[in-house]
Amino acid sequence: MTYFTTPPSEDDFIQLAEAALAAMPQGFAQYARGIAIMVEDVADDEVLAELEIENPWELTGLYRGVPLTERENQGAGLVPDRIFLYREAILMEWIETGEDLGRLVASVLVHEIAHHFGISDEEIDRIEASLDRDQVH
Repeated sequence: MTYFTTPPSEDDFIQLAEAALAAMPQGFAQYARGIAIMVEDVADDEVLAELEIENPWELTGLYRGVPLTERENQGAGLVPDRIFLYREAILMEWIETGEDLGRLVASVLVHEIAHHFGISDEEIDRIEASLDRDQVH
């Protein structure tokens, strides 16, 4: 567990994301290769408008790219896949929940990698709900 005495920087977030990727099972992590991980303070107004989100603190991460399920012989000219981690939104959640920051960054990262696999938010919510139920029993 890493402790911070000042707000973690963009470089700190990159290190947390790299550690999370290194800890993922090989079968999962191999599909995340080549995805650029970007850290920004908050999503810009254009992204928020596109996603119909009013509060920038509600968006902790975003996948931009073509999901693996939608690729058909697309080679040259394909924009690289990117995952955006929104530092201030994640820090707000960290403060509100008290969750370990490394685990929180990993959770956002896994969620966005799931989008790379073509999994929708609704499917991710169902998976997370079933995991929560399984942990209770």
